[in-house]
Amino acid sequence: MKRITCESCGHVNPEGTVLCEACGKPIEKNQHIDGNKPGKLLNMRYEGSARRSQTYNKSVIDKIWNFFSSVKVGVTLIVITLIASAVGTIFPQEMYIPPNVDPAQHYADQYGILGKIYYQLGLHNLYSSWWYMILIALIGTSIIIASIDRYVPLHRALKMQKPKRHKAFLQKQRLFSETENISNQDVKHVKDRLKKQRYKIKEEDGHILAEKGRFSRWGPYVNHIGLIVFLIGALMRFIPFMYIDDYVWVREGETAVVPETDQQYYVENKEFIMETYDENDERYQEAIQKQGGAVPSNYQTDAVIYKASGEAVTGEDPELEKVKEGSIQVNKPLKFDGFALYQSSYQLDEFKSMTFKIHETDDEAEEALASFTVNLMDPEYEYELDNGFRVVIDQYFPEYFMDDGTPASQSKYPRNPAFVFFVYPPGEDTPEVSFAGIGRNVDASGENDYKVGLQNFEVRDVTGLTLKRDYTLPIIALGGLIFMIGVIQGMYWQHRRVWIHPSDSGVMLAAHTNKNWYGIKREIEKAIEGTELNMVEDQLEIKQ
Repeated sequence: MKRITCESCGHVNPEGTVLCEACGKPIEKNQHIDGNKPGKLLNMRYEGSARRSQTYNKSVIDKIWNFFSSVKVGVTLIVITLIASAVGTIFPQEMYIPPNVDPAQHYADQYGILGKIYYQLGLHNLYSSWWYMILIALIGTSIIIASIDRYVPLHRALKMQKPKRHKAFLQKQRLFSETENISNQDVKHVKDRLKKQRYKIKEEDGHILAEKGRFSRWGPYVNHIGLIVFLIGALMRFIPFMYIDDYVWVREGETAVVPETDQQYYVENKEFIMETYDENDERYQEAIQKQGGAVPSNYQTDAVIYKASGEAVTGEDPELEKVKEGSIQVNKPLKFDGFALYQSSYQLDEFKSMTFKIHETDDEAEEALASFTVNLMDPEYEYELDNGFRVVIDQYFPEYFMDDGTPASQSKYPRNPAFVFFVYPPGEDTPEVSFAGIGRNVDASGENDYKVGLQNFEVRDVTGLTLKRDYTLPIIALGGLIFMIGVIQGMYWQHRRVWIHPSDSGVMLAAHTNKNWYGIKREIEKAIEGTELNMVEDQLEIKQ
């Protein structure tokens, strides 16, 4: 690394330094680095210290460092990420669509060709995609490198603040004045007044530096720390232990395993309750008309949480110990052991069981010769009836529909059940084939002596619960808090400096602030009031 020796004070500065760290003398050959030319006002950005990104550009590491330290690169990455995030909200993400449907089919059916393209581009799982994670990591890398590139030289330069500065350093400050034949009493008077305005005073051989608000210079870097913590929290959402967002359907009267808990926790749906707005209430008429029917005012699940006690044995039901009981409503979850169950969806009147009867085909009264009940969630393969009939389920379609003339099922849930039955009459080894379901009873051969018809059915409600666990929220909140501290730190305070420099003919007065020039001029005006010192002039306005 090359070094630059100041011709005025002999201080050795790092390569790329614009202003001598010790005395502030402009190093003319480096003025072009910050866009300055000799004779113009000093660019006090980063105190004229050497930044690595603007000094070295030879090795691969230098080029990578310089790329990520660029503000333009950082802003570009943020804009790309924001655009990608916005695109991800055009259609619902896969986690928000019904869990029992094929995503490819769902997006195509619901949103047409745009939905199909959306799915094929992988935008349905945008926020967990590898390239979105890379974008977040690149933003974090850019923030870290840009902060180090600016923080280290700025910290070094501010630590070197000295009252005694080179004459050219003072003359090229934006606020400057020179007064001849000034008394020491006037200088002392100005110093005392600056001290009353909470300036810290440093003196060296009659040279005075009054400074306050230096901590405000670190506001942007505190912002960066907050952003980095925020991004770390966001990335940690893809660690299963830190963040869980899953879904479970539970039928009334049933107990289901809570997902992502290693079969340690179970939830029982004791009852699902749905209440609707009064159709005669004028306040809700518009909403009811838009909905085309009843509008829910409340839907909730009365649930019990159990925990498995002891080790689970394969093939046996675990022993469950009651942990908590309560009602789950929208935005009112049931919380337990770091988890929370939210009311998310429901399915009314799902078929639980169906009772079929067998009667003679020619019997107009359809008097039942035998009957049997099918548990639709766990149907038996064969049913032996008391009067000698035997029924075998050949095919079962829980959610029946016709696919190009072929019967098929849209899901495994019994929303429109239909069956193909083999009916063996007493003493017969050759079955009769029947197709039966809701509102349908088909004799496959047209020659059956017996017919299978629906006699009765039982329904129940199903609740859809979202399981959440989020240990990243405190980290994200901490990042936001740190960011806001940085915003306040840089917004409401300013780094102000006033130099009083004795010269052969009198005194030079110069001042600098990182913002709010009007405020520092008012403070200087109060400090020199009643003295012979000339008020500083804004050289930027004079040059313009």
